[in-house]
Amino acid sequence: MSEDPLENSRKEWIERIKKEKGIVRNPTEDHDIGLKTLQNPVRRKILYILAGSNVTIEDIQNSFKVNRMQARFHLDMLENALYIEKTMIDNIEQYQLSPRGEAYLENVKQNPGSKE
Repeated sequence: MSEDPLENSRKEWIERIKKEKGIVRNPTEDHDIGLKTLQNPVRRKILYILAGSNVTIEDIQNSFKVNRMQARFHLDMLENALYIEKTMIDNIEQYQLSPRGEAYLENVKQNPGSKE
């Protein structure tokens, strides 16, 4: 019996994160970081934008009418909390949802009582 491809993708991502960045936070600290990150509506909206495609920092600046420093702040928080990943495509820094970000959006979609 084959495993779920989405589950396999998540397992691979977790292993890669452990190797590259190291998950050194304890679960309570990780939970607190996630909650603080997602308290801000701009960061939650960024996740929805990323659900459609990869974006650049300029895309975030234009979408939210913020300066580069503000856009970087939001993206860095989401990346630190492991909701998004930074990639280089054609020498351009872009952001995409991580499996954790995808799971968040899926959970929100399944919970009609959420305020999203």
